[in-house]
Amino acid sequence: MDNVAAIYLEGIAGGHAREAVQKYTGHRYTQHSTGVGNGAEGFLAFFEPFVERNPKREIEIIRIFEDGPWVFCSAYQSLNDGAAQWVTMDMFYTDPDGLILEHWDTIMAYTKDSASGEDMVSGARDVDKTANTDASKALVLEYTKQVLQEGEISKIPDFVSDEIIQHAFTIGAGRAGLAKWVSSDESGSYEMLFHLMGQGDFVVTYGKRHAQGKDIAVFDLYRVADGKIIEHWMNEEEISPREAWGNSGKF
Repeated sequence: MDNVAAIYLEGIAGGHAREAVQKYTGHRYTQHSTGVGNGAEGFLAFFEPFVERNPKREIEIIRIFEDGPWVFCSAYQSLNDGAAQWVTMDMFYTDPDGLILEHWDTIMAYTKDSASGEDMVSGARDVDKTANTDASKALVLEYTKQVLQEGEISKIPDFVSDEIIQHAFTIGAGRAGLAKWVSSDESGSYEMLFHLMGQGDFVVTYGKRHAQGKDIAVFDLYRVADGKIIEHWMNEEEISPREAWGNSGKF
């Protein structure tokens, strides 16, 4: 987990991309951020010009946790005094020494005005490590299958607290806002759950939706309390055409 934070804060925010990618990645670095090539050289080909293009880089890691060899990280980025602001969600696979072997991400513009009135990155940050990780993951897995994939809107109360705090930019407040969004054309169909990981009361899923003619890579981050989802963040990115990929793609 420390290596993930370091490649962000030293390599990108600190402008030491070459040193960071050499220190914190392992015998391979398989890349799924579609604009970036594989390996250390692919990382450098993207981020060395990025550092030059954006001399002012403020990056804050908002949430980070691990599940065995998997690490999840969400960050807020402000570039050149706020000229561009981004929210990223990243998932990493690491080797037994914690060196990064593989990376997936979505990047979304930060916007203050959300459908629910909640900020995209605000809310609980620290993992409650005393919470039952297996129970949290099982709850989110069944919610993903039954509500998002099978469209059982009536089952939302089985999984989601009536006090849910909604940070997803396009989803309205409360269970009602969630139900409206899940059944909308904007939500579309949740076609694939690629990976689920969690620690304590936090669980994240990475998958693919198809909506309004577009394939969308999406991270859903959940916080669980008292056996229900109490907080939700979502970060999504339209999947670019295959010819634009710099690697094997988002998954």
